[in-house]
Amino acid sequence: MTRKVVPSILDSIGDTPLVELGNLIPGFGSRVFAKMERFNPSGSIKDRTAYSMIRAALQSGELVPGRSVVVESSSGNLAIGLAQICRYFGLRFVCVVDRNTTERNLAILDAFKVEVEVVTEPDPAGGLLAARLRRVRELAATVPNAYWPNQYANPMNPRAHHETMREIEEALAGKVDYLFASVSTFGTLRGCADHIRRAGLPTTVVGVDAVGSVIFGQPAAARLLPGHGASVRPPLADNSMVDEVVHISDLEAVVSCRRLLMTEAILGGGSSGATVAALEKVSDRVPSGSNCVLIFPDGGDRYVDTVYSDTWVRRNFGEVSHLWKEPFEMSVPA
Repeated sequence: MTRKVVPSILDSIGDTPLVELGNLIPGFGSRVFAKMERFNPSGSIKDRTAYSMIRAALQSGELVPGRSVVVESSSGNLAIGLAQICRYFGLRFVCVVDRNTTERNLAILDAFKVEVEVVTEPDPAGGLLAARLRRVRELAATVPNAYWPNQYANPMNPRAHHETMREIEEALAGKVDYLFASVSTFGTLRGCADHIRRAGLPTTVVGVDAVGSVIFGQPAAARLLPGHGASVRPPLADNSMVDEVVHISDLEAVVSCRRLLMTEAILGGGSSGATVAALEKVSDRVPSGSNCVLIFPDGGDRYVDTVYSDTWVRRNFGEVSHLWKEPFEMSVPA
């Protein structure tokens, strides 16, 4: 197979593979597919979001290479996506993270020479996210030539994911019966749902949220895993875009990540595991013969010190390895 040559690293964003998961749920009467967003150049679906926002600002003149300063809040993946894009365009980038950001992600940001500010104290009303946003507003108001993309409200965030859903639709010739997407900024889910409505697809959209997240009106609680859920409801959130919501606990996400690895040899991130857990919860209600698509926002390499660390799992949940060490029936290619 001949592979195309792209003119820059940013032109490799998107067109990620859709992989069938034939071993995931033994005896399941429907097909399951994963949209593998880890194959974007900086490793996550947030490359699409970051490039969409920065490209629009460059085209409008709001951002000027060599003069403007990008200021943003992120728990990890968007920060890394923005780091690569800002480095490519010669834009200074100041990123506000919090104390839960992993050492691995901080090291990647340092490699790109991002200026990082770490928020350590949560806001009484909205936790660490609210504290990060407060600091971003302060920087945007005081740093000369600052530009805040604001992933939480920027319409170019969901706009990027019209393309994500278009790729899924084309790969399955329009037969997308269920879409499972985790929520944080609401950009991925909203963009996919926009495309589904415009294309007239008969797709049931399942929003996958974290237990302890306030996005759908649940009470706030401590969460261990970044990537899905939020302590502040994002402006992009729109409940009408979702047909069903499934809340997944940290433990359920960890167990499903481990089961995904055992059954499909896929090292998925925490929010990928959450979509697997959500499918398992509703699988008895999925009509036989359906096509179910799970969006896997990133890979598990950034979670090796948490989700895939036996020590971390035992410290937070006790001895739970029996939950993913069951025997699985694996399919063997002919």
